[in-house]
Amino acid sequence: MSTYVSFYPNRLICTVLEEMRKCHETRNYAYLPGLIEEAQTLANRMEAKLEDNKDIKSAHERKRELKEDIKELEKQLEQLEKEKEKK
Repeated sequence: MSTYVSFYPNRLICTVLEEMRKCHETRNYAYLPGLIEEAQTLANRMEAKLEDNKDIKSAHERKRELKEDIKELEKQLEQLEKEKEKK
């Protein structure tokens, strides 16, 4: 039995903005502060995710660079061992 896990948020910022529009249309501003906070929270999460994706990309690039450095150092080590054996 597999369980489906969604990475999609329960509410989208578009939904919150639509509720804000309805709030304005009906001139019922009682719950507007809560909607503003919710929109801010969702926007903060989106920004954080974008930054996380940027960090992941740079980490992959750094990993690739380090692997190349390791290969080069291993080649140098082999050359030094060969030179040592010749002496």
